[in-house]
Amino acid sequence: MSDLNSTVSANRTHIGFFGLRNAGKSSVVNAITNQDMSLVSDIKGTTTDPVKKSMEILPIGPVVIVDTPGMDDEGILGELRIKRTLEVLKTIDMAVLVVDASIGLQKVDQDLISTFKENKLPYFIVYNKSDLIKEKKELSVNEIYVSAVKKTNVNELKELLASVAKKQEEKKIIGDLIEPNDVVVLVIPIDQSAPKGRLILPQQLVLRDILDHHAIGVTCQVEELEETLKKVNPKLVITDSQAFNKVSQIVDKPIHLTSFSILMARLKGSLATVLEGANQLDHLQDGDCVLISEGCTHHRQCGDIGTDKLPKWILNYTKKNVSFEFTSGQGFKEDLSKYSVVIHCGACMLNEKEVQSRVKECKKQHVPFTNYGIAIAKMNGILDRSVEVF
Repeated sequence: MSDLNSTVSANRTHIGFFGLRNAGKSSVVNAITNQDMSLVSDIKGTTTDPVKKSMEILPIGPVVIVDTPGMDDEGILGELRIKRTLEVLKTIDMAVLVVDASIGLQKVDQDLISTFKENKLPYFIVYNKSDLIKEKKELSVNEIYVSAVKKTNVNELKELLASVAKKQEEKKIIGDLIEPNDVVVLVIPIDQSAPKGRLILPQQLVLRDILDHHAIGVTCQVEELEETLKKVNPKLVITDSQAFNKVSQIVDKPIHLTSFSILMARLKGSLATVLEGANQLDHLQDGDCVLISEGCTHHRQCGDIGTDKLPKWILNYTKKNVSFEFTSGQGFKEDLSKYSVVIHCGACMLNEKEVQSRVKECKKQHVPFTNYGIAIAKMNGILDRSVEVF
């Protein structure tokens, strides 16, 4: 199976293309991808919203390309488009600023460069339409002349991107915790909220990592766990967070126990933050508001963990009159001042950059941040046990 098919979007290098209208961003994107990913026209503002596409570009590898609207867009709609463009910065690993070589850097371009630097983003300046100019200045190492129309220096641009592309560190969701032939039991409830006919992404990732490291994965539902443990002697049991309470009572303490959500927090680099944030559950008061946020937009059903079960568990744990608000998908509140704590899902559909952006925003506004698995473990009195394997 190729990296194109096997690498999930959240684990790909995200590259954003920025610039003024008609600088040729979309033309450069199409030249790099060797396909008509973006609509191209001589009319300014052809790209009206960020356009994303997952693909494989050699020699860079699996990527998500994001083509954005022009930063000089006008009017009320233009302002909204620019806002969406700037939001892209929270999700990308590197930025490409496309400049019309016949015009040169403008103030908006300079402002973008400052924004890249503020966000500590690797960036490149691509002087497009180089076929229209006669004299060329000496460029720095992160600049290059390109002609998307003539295909001049397109391969060189790919090499430039690849040379400093964020090397996707081979992070292992569980592989560094197990040895070959270790037995790992995965407890996967199949209830109303479970997707029909498939496993959710964290379960897929964990099972694949177990197989990649030549360990033995055994799956069961909660009802079969006790019988399963009579037949195998696992090193580790990983459960869906919502089953923590029942599973912890069945699994003997010498056996390590954690959840898919906690593994995802570790994978996204936020484990220390969510552990600290869980303590806020002990300090909630009447009238406090909790934000529950999910990274995907799956159809909500009766018994949904985020909008149904988690609020009930929090009310039962705190015995306080707490209110709840919810976000899903790419939407995340800008003003977090009204919230006493943010409880996030495992974020399997978000890349590490976007998760860290949300964590950073919470820290900036002094709002504790935790996630489903850690919060549920905390409320069930098994938090220490759920992270001792690490």
